[in-house]
Parts: sequence; structure tokens; C-alpha cells
Amino acid sequence: MIKPITGMKNAFSLEGQTAIITGGNRGLGFGIAQAMAESGANIAILCRDRKKAEEALNELKPLGGKYESFDCDVTDRVSVRKAVAEVYASFGHVDILVNNAGVSCVKELLDMDEELTDWYNVLNTDLNGTVHMTYEVGKRMKAAGKGGSIINISSNAAFIVNKTQAMSPYSSSKAAVNHFTHCMAVELGKYDIRVNAICPGFTNSELSRHIPKDMFSYINNQMPLGRFGEPIEVGALAVFFASPAAAQITGTCQVIDGGYMLSC
Repeated sequence: MIKPITGMKNAFSLEGQTAIITGGNRGLGFGIAQAMAESGANIAILCRDRKKAEEALNELKPLGGKYESFDCDVTDRVSVRKAVAEVYASFGHVDILVNNAGVSCVKELLDMDEELTDWYNVLNTDLNGTVHMTYEVGKRMKAAGKGGSIINISSNAAFIVNKTQAMSPYSSSKAAVNHFTHCMAVELGKYDIRVNAICPGFTNSELSRHIPKDMFSYINNQMPLGRFGEPIEVGALAVFFASPAAAQITGTCQVIDGGYMLSC
């Protein structure tokens, strides 16, 4: 069983742990990588853009841990299997999995092509990619018998309909990720593997670049806290979920959106 903490010393430390972060080379993913590295974790970044990965690794290096990147397309099970095997070969063990890789699409369903290319692209990345990674890492965590923490990066879009932008593929995929989180928390709990989701709202990241500039002030005015979030703030919540302090928390989908949902 996962041992409860007996005091606050080291309650939020990730010292000696290894974290896989998909899409950890930029945006939210890098914010999570930075926060976990600063908390003592070794970091394996899985992504498709090696140039951005190297830039991310160079920023992490001064923190003094072990940081590497691996080629991975989360929509491709062969690619996922290969990348996960390479991580284990290099680091020896994985304690934390952050399913962060994701894409979005702003388009109404009836404006999509006959093949629904945009729809399937989002679901294959955001939902199926999460499933692929959870399967490959989860079975290795089970075999190791030491438990683990899986953190799925969802969105507050899982709970609400964006009235200003048509995002049905993204919202649908994130709602599915949330329920997948619940299901995995039940299925994997007996192996001491905790599964939680983080549901950011508007954050200064890659996925927010599609938002027209004239909408930024409108969105900020809808937030009780009056600003977009920062990737490192999402990273701080991820550190909490991965840390001993959250040893009794599983199956949670935590919103972090500056109170935006309160105005919807």
C-alpha cells in the first residue's frame, strides 16, 4: 500500500523519481517538466519535435538532474511502445506519467471535410494517445510492484461548451479523458497506481495561440482572477499530484482556470 505521510518534510519532493512527460518540450508540458525537475525528478520528454526538445533539455540542465528526450508519436502504438522501452532502458524505472500531448481544433462539425479529418486527429491524439501511454507505462508499473502516479492533462472544456469558439472534438476528447481517469483510478488502484487529471482553463501556451487578440480582454474579464494561467502553475499542481502529499488522492479531475467556469 502507498504509505501516508507522517509530516510535511519532503511531502512535496519528487527526489529520485522519474517522470515521463508527453509533449514536454513546450507550453504546458514544459511548465510541468520544469516544475517536476525543480522538485527533484528526472525527466523523460516524449515528443515529435527534436529541435524543441533539445531547447527544453538545455533549459533544464542547470537544475542538475537527468533529462533526456525520445521520439514518440502518441497516436502510433508502435512508436509509443518503442519510446517507453527506451525510457526504461535509460532510466531503469518510471514513477510518474504525465499524459500531456494534445492538439485542438476550432471548427464546427458540419464545416469539416467528409472524412472528419479534424475530428479524428484531435481524438486520436488527446484521447487515444492518453490510452496508449497509460497502457504501456501502466503495465510496467504494475509489474514493478512499486505503484506510481499517472496524471492526465485534460481541460475545463470537458465540463462546458465554449460559446465563442466551436471546439466539439477537443471538448469531447477531454470529457472522455476525465472519465478514463475515473475508470483507471478504479482499475489501477489495487496496484498502488494513482490516476488523476488536471483541467486547465485558458493558459499562456501553444494551444492558446489560436485565440484572436480581441478576445483576450473579454476572456480575462470573465475570470474572477482576471488573467490567463501560466504553464508553471499547472506544473505546480502536477507536482502535488505526483508527490507523497497526494498519496490518498486518486480519481480526481481538478480544474485550474482562475475561476472561469464560475462565469459560464
